[in-house]
Amino acid sequence: MIEQRDLLLVPFPFSDQSGRKVRPVVVISNNSFNGHSQDVIVSGVTSNVKKERYSINLTNKNLEQGKLMTNCMIKVENILRLEKELVIKKIGKIDTEKFIEMQSVLDKILR
Repeated sequence: MIEQRDLLLVPFPFSDQSGRKVRPVVVISNNSFNGHSQDVIVSGVTSNVKKERYSINLTNKNLEQGKLMTNCMIKVENILRLEKELVIKKIGKIDTEKFIEMQSVLDKILR
């Protein structure tokens, strides 16, 4: 079962749709959606730690499970609906505090 806040490894498309790259993502869709859909909704994660307007830091201190190889940024604005079958593996789970921070940034994008 894929759950909200899971950190997954998936093939993530480039924004211009010219290709894909395997990268981590954070599941933002809730567990009810995840349980009833063949898809999950995710935000991309990058190892490019350049601070951008809608990106937030992600380090091992922000994980309840798993381990990152390097500090990363969650690119909250990079949202994708993805078939669960494309998930390569689960690599961790972010903590509730970091997820609340993500929700706050997403709220700024949507309002």
